[in-house]
Amino acid sequence: MESLRQKITSAWTDSSLVEAARKEILQTIELLDKGELRVAERVNDEWKVNEWVKQAVLLYFRIMKMQTMEYGPLEFHDKIPLKKNYASLNVRVVPHAVARYGSYLAPGVIMMPSYVNIGAYVDEQTMVDTWATVGSCAQIGKRVHLSGGVGIGGVLEPVQASPVIVEDDCFIGSRCIIVEGVRVCEQAVLGAGVVLTSSTKIIDVSGSQPVETKGKIPPRSVVIPGSIPKKFPAGEYQVPCALIIGERKESTDKKTSLNDALRDFAVSI
Repeated sequence: MESLRQKITSAWTDSSLVEAARKEILQTIELLDKGELRVAERVNDEWKVNEWVKQAVLLYFRIMKMQTMEYGPLEFHDKIPLKKNYASLNVRVVPHAVARYGSYLAPGVIMMPSYVNIGAYVDEQTMVDTWATVGSCAQIGKRVHLSGGVGIGGVLEPVQASPVIVEDDCFIGSRCIIVEGVRVCEQAVLGAGVVLTSSTKIIDVSGSQPVETKGKIPPRSVVIPGSIPKKFPAGEYQVPCALIIGERKESTDKKTSLNDALRDFAVSI
């Protein structure tokens, strides 16, 4: 890995070395596709971003040429091929689901008609539901449910930016949007329509006083969309926020439905 990293880093800083690093670029993308290399990896309780791997993805776009690709009756015109051989990967893929080569789908993943981009890592037994999208380099944990229409943002540029992280056993409700490197910690439940960006206020309202944070949903949190007032030159308006209304009970089955998870908090969804 160190020799790969050095070659990729050199090619990134000196464009005249890109063609000489073609073999290493292709090898890096192959390792991503097999899940043997990740854009980000968990070290203790922190996530470390391998910036050189994102650099390899961007260099891959540079060295690949546009081509027409036919898959049965479907035709595409792009630089990057699609993943293949799902049966051997033990991955269920429902038409018209698409995953790009260079993304990793672990055994037991189910893709309803949805999209997974290059550099993404989707761990075992995760459901990517209808019209959900997993952006470039996003890291999705085990037994996660990405409900219909969920948008997980991608990140390639700037290279130093962190990808979206959704950890094990999370339930992400319909039409949620998670972008700009937000981390959703294990077993969290997001109600339908929650929007999380790096600047979104996350307000814990489960105690006697509100507690504001940004960028990270704590483990086992139950979250619903909310709004808060913000002053602008033209007046005061409501802007989105996320409200932590409590914690998921240990007794709650990890595969529970969203309604079951929210029932204890008397929230209609």
